[in-house]
Formats: sequence, structure tokens, C-alpha cells
Amino acid sequence: MTVATFRKIIWAHYKKRGRHDLPWRKTKNPYRILVSEVMLQQTQVDRVIPFYKNFLKQFPTAKALAAAPLSEVLRAWQGLGYNRRAKMLRLAAQLLALKPVSTITEWEALPGIGPYTARAVAAFARNENVVFVETNIRTVIIHHFFPTKKVIADTEIAKILTKALPAGKSREWYSALMDYGSYLKQSGISHNAKSKTFTKQKAFHGSLREARGAILRELLKKSQGTSLTSTLGAIRKEQLTAALAALIKEGLVEKKGRVYRLTT
Repeated sequence: MTVATFRKIIWAHYKKRGRHDLPWRKTKNPYRILVSEVMLQQTQVDRVIPFYKNFLKQFPTAKALAAAPLSEVLRAWQGLGYNRRAKMLRLAAQLLALKPVSTITEWEALPGIGPYTARAVAAFARNENVVFVETNIRTVIIHHFFPTKKVIADTEIAKILTKALPAGKSREWYSALMDYGSYLKQSGISHNAKSKTFTKQKAFHGSLREARGAILRELLKKSQGTSLTSTLGAIRKEQLTAALAALIKEGLVEKKGRVYRLTT
């Protein structure tokens, strides 16, 4: 597979089947791109779309998100999962509201923003010639360049991406790669288990993640706080305790006496 042939395959698919109507592809606003990237972490596109639209109606700017109480942000996030993302996004917005950032180094310095998200924002908001790897992109590169290799490091994938990146077309190119990767997965082709970074996600039912979500939903119902003694039932009491401890440590929940509240 030559780089030229690879590009032709990606561009042809993007022209014919690209997801050109995704709402975050209709903006170059860094804040809005950031919101989409944080929401899309470990969450399918179709689930994210309505949350993205509603979230931006409520918090159209970094300044608006920064000024909102955490409980309000978590309420807008409910149903999307991984609620810690909402807290970190709000913290990042508080810094963005004080001083806009532009370089990848500055983006990476924000709370909850890692190398991938910083580069994704650079590509989609500023069309910078950057290289980054995510699950769909990984599937594409492994499928065409490492079809028989059993274990592939992201550094190997990044080398291919560096060669293939068409200068000045980063925004469209990464959209095209992600769309093609999504298409491959829907067709039953996914090579991410070959990646050195691959970890199989645990079942949601009965998990600590489910317990955390149940606690936050309960607290969002009670403006004055609650004891949470009946949440999850007696059989999962130990898990409730562990989930509460984690939420308190992360600053999502606070305890006053015997009452738990969402952190303001």
C-alpha cells in the first residue's frame, strides 16, 4: 500500500460517505471543537449529537460554562456518562475564559486535556498539520498497513500518519480518516485489539461506573442533599461506599455530616 493509493481510498470514501453534517464539523470555534472532543471520548457519535447541541445552547461560550455551577453542568451532562469529563471541561473553560490559548503546549496544560485532544483541536479548529491517533484512525492504519502484524504500537501508526498527512488539509483529512474507520467497524472490521494500548472495557451493569452514575442522578434530584443510604440497595453497599469515596476525591461530591451534596 503506497501513501498515494491510501489517500485515494480515504478521499473517495469521504466524498461518497463522509459524515459532513456532524454539527462540530460546521464550526472552527476552538471551544466548540473542545466540547465535541471531550464528549466523544468513549462515547458513540449518535449519542453525542443531541447532547452537544443542547450543551452549547446552555453554555455557548467558555465564559458561560466557566460561570455555571458544577451541578448545572452535571445536569446537562446526565445520560452521557463519564461525568468526570464534565467537571474537567468546566475547569478548562474557566482557564479559557481568563486567557485564550493557541499552541498545543498551552492546550495540553489545561485540565483534562491530553496529547490527543490538544492535537484534535489544533487540527479541526486551526487546520494545523499535526499527527494524532484515536480508535477509528488506528483501525484504518492497521487495516491497510499492518493487516498481518499481531501487535502494533501507536508510534508505528504515527509514522504512517506523518507520511500520509496532506499538508494544509488536516481538518478534512482527519474527518475522512475517522469516517472511514467508523465505516470499517460497522462492516465488522476492527483491529484495535492488536494495539498495545488496547484494554477491553468492563461490563457497565454492576460496575463501579454504574454506581457512580446512580449516585449523581440521585443527588441531582435532591437540591438539599441526601443520605444515599438506599441507593443501589444493601447488596451493593460496599460498592456505594467506594463510589462515593471516588466522587468525593474527584471533587464531584462533598459530604456535610451525614448528607452528601454535589459540589457547587
